[in-house]
Amino acid sequence: MLDFDETKAKVARPQATAATIVPVILSGGSGSRLWPVSRASFPKQLWPLTSERSLLQETALRGVGEGFAPPIIVCNHEHRFLIAEQLREAGIEDARIVLEPAGRNSAPALAAAALLVAEQDPQSVLWMMAADAAITKPAALSEAVAAAIAAALSGKLVTFGMKPMRPETGYGYIEAGAPLEGLAGVHALEAFVEKPNLDRAVELVASGRHLWNSGMYVFTAETLLEEMQLHAPAVLAAVRRAVEARTSDLHFIRLDTAAFMSAPDISIDYAVAEHTSRAAVVPADLGWSDVGSWDALWDISAKDEAGNVAVGDVFLEHTQNCYVRSDGIVTAVTGLADAIVVVTEDAVMVTHRDRAQDVKRLVDRLRACGRHEAVAHNRVYRPWGFQESLTQGDRFKVNRVLIAPGGKVSLQKHYHRAEHWVVVAGVALVLRDGDDVLVRENESIYLPPGCEHRVCNPGRIPLTLIEVQSGAYLEDDDIVRIEDDYGRI
Repeated sequence: MLDFDETKAKVARPQATAATIVPVILSGGSGSRLWPVSRASFPKQLWPLTSERSLLQETALRGVGEGFAPPIIVCNHEHRFLIAEQLREAGIEDARIVLEPAGRNSAPALAAAALLVAEQDPQSVLWMMAADAAITKPAALSEAVAAAIAAALSGKLVTFGMKPMRPETGYGYIEAGAPLEGLAGVHALEAFVEKPNLDRAVELVASGRHLWNSGMYVFTAETLLEEMQLHAPAVLAAVRRAVEARTSDLHFIRLDTAAFMSAPDISIDYAVAEHTSRAAVVPADLGWSDVGSWDALWDISAKDEAGNVAVGDVFLEHTQNCYVRSDGIVTAVTGLADAIVVVTEDAVMVTHRDRAQDVKRLVDRLRACGRHEAVAHNRVYRPWGFQESLTQGDRFKVNRVLIAPGGKVSLQKHYHRAEHWVVVAGVALVLRDGDDVLVRENESIYLPPGCEHRVCNPGRIPLTLIEVQSGAYLEDDDIVRIEDDYGRI
């Protein structure tokens, strides 16, 4: 039986070491099991699900303080401005945001981060975290990370095993071995176990040797690169070419597309951790959850006396052990038990808590039917602000558009639609076929098909306008960008 109190040994805290610690945050998932809140255009790590901050912000703030270098965030092209803005809101100004041409799983992403860090100091310690996990015991996390850093500096590739709270079929497991001499709180890693069925999960928890696989890792850049060269040379070679041929775009690092896409699509577990002789595990009780389903979110959320979690404009009567969330209209629930009800402005999802993992199947069906709701919200975020669909009919669409102070829409034109803009707050500076037009609150401007136009916000408050599109074709691929400050041409 593992003694989880070992994680409370008096080991040095992270800031006590002379090594540089670089948080590496992987932000690539879509979180479809948390639909309809989480969607591909705005996935779960960008939502405030466990606190007033988003999961990404909570993750990034774990690696702030003395001894920590600015974080590296590995994400896709579509989310780059959202992530940059959320980091800024959290007070993190100097992060390096690395853009993957497409997701290739965790091994290529971590190889890219390690290669970038190794250019300055291969002995730097990388602390790899997923952007979408929750941890409710920060003091225990600090102690566990300190133990992992000590092991990483001795040449180990260290992961974190979470004390299992129940037989869980949604997680992989780690079998922990004997404590490692001279490394308090660190054990040998005997084996990885795939996600089990329920009977096998009961056996694993009863053994006392098995831990949930959190997916967090700590290692030096040098250790990871050495082990990748030994066990995943094709991954390392492809990513090395992608890093060497990288370009900079505003504040982002773009990996070379052709080179990165030639890397095998493989996780760090399969590529390295299951094969290396240098693996170690820190057993810990961190209040950890991967927030992988609505049921998991119910499990870690504060509940009322009836076991309910209510978020938003929600009213409950004779309801027990439910998770009810409304991000839109008032939601009233009565006479339900062990249910999940989630309401957004354009979708409602209801399921029994025991079937929360099946939400992904619903999303797959919606996507197969070509439903916009499967992948995107009515509100679509842009680098300058957001656009929100209000209503749509035959040959017309009405949007609410918000442009942040200093924000500027691309210079563009449309072949098939006209646009009519009404300013309801702020001041708009509109460029229309070469002429600058200042449009104030309660004024409007008409943009016929084919005219070159852009709008910017020269003021100090957000600019809000109502956009009425009309024409035979109103889809976004009728946008012809001529000039763009955000590199989207």
